[in-house]
Amino acid sequence: MSAAETHVDLSTEDRANTDDHVSADDRVVGSDRVLAVLVELAKYPDGVSLDEMARAVSSSKPTVHRALASLCRARLAAKDGRGRYLLGDEFLRLAFANHELRPDHLRVQPILDRLAERYGETAHYAVLDGEDIVYRSKVDPAIGAMRLTSTVGGRNPAHSTAVGKMLLCLTLPDLQAVERWVGNRVLARQTSRTATTALMLHEQLETVRERGYSVDDEENESGVNCLALPIYLTSPTEPSGAVSISALAYRTPLTRLVDELPVIRSIIEGTFDEHSS
Repeated sequence: MSAAETHVDLSTEDRANTDDHVSADDRVVGSDRVLAVLVELAKYPDGVSLDEMARAVSSSKPTVHRALASLCRARLAAKDGRGRYLLGDEFLRLAFANHELRPDHLRVQPILDRLAERYGETAHYAVLDGEDIVYRSKVDPAIGAMRLTSTVGGRNPAHSTAVGKMLLCLTLPDLQAVERWVGNRVLARQTSRTATTALMLHEQLETVRERGYSVDDEENESGVNCLALPIYLTSPTEPSGAVSISALAYRTPLTRLVDELPVIRSIIEGTFDEHSS
C-alpha cells in the first residue's frame, strides 16, 4: 500500500520522523509493538501525543509513529484535530459488539438487573484470570448509586474480592495449592482487612467451601462489602464465573446480604418468585 493510499494524516514532523530516520527494511512494525501501543492508547480517553506515547512505551518516535499509522489504517486508532491519538470508532465498535454477543453476558444481564433493583446496590459478574478477577458485566442501581472502582473489563486482585475467593476456592483445594498460586508474590494489602499470606487466604477459602458462598468484608475497598456466589452459565458442573452484590457498608450491612442468601441464590439460579417474597 502506498503512502497516498493509506489516508493517514501525517504532520510534517511525523513524516520527518518516519522517512528521514528509518531504513526501508525497518518500515514494517512488529505486531508486538503495534499491540503494545494499542493497549497503551486505551489508557488515554482524551487522546495522547506522539511524544507522550513514545515515552509511555519506551520506544523511539519513528517506531511508535509507524505503529500508530498501522492502527489508523485499520481504523483502530484515529487522530483528532489537536494532533492527538485516540482509540478509533472501529475498535470501539468491535469491542462492544463482541461484548454484547457473548453468551455469558446476555444470560447474566437479567440476573444483575434484578439484584441491583432489589437491593439498591451494584451487581457484578466476574471471571478469574490468573491473579486477578475481570469484570464482564456490571449493573448499578437506578438510584443511590455510588461510584465504585470496578469497571467492565477492569481488574481487581482475586485474593481480596468476594468473587475472586469464590472462584479460587474451587481451583485451590489445599494449602499447598494456595502456596503455589501465591508463589514469591506479596499479596497486596488493599485494606487493613485483606488476607496477605498464603495461610490467611487458605483459611478464608476453607470457610468459603464450607459455606458455599464468599464475602468481602471491606477487604478490597474500605466502606464496601460484597457477597458472591458461583454461576453456571455455560456448564452445569463448571462455574463460568461468579456474581456478587457490592454494597455500601453503612447502607447495606454484610449481615443483611447473608440473611438474604436464599433469595440471592434463587435469583441467580432463576428460581426466584417475586410474588412469594
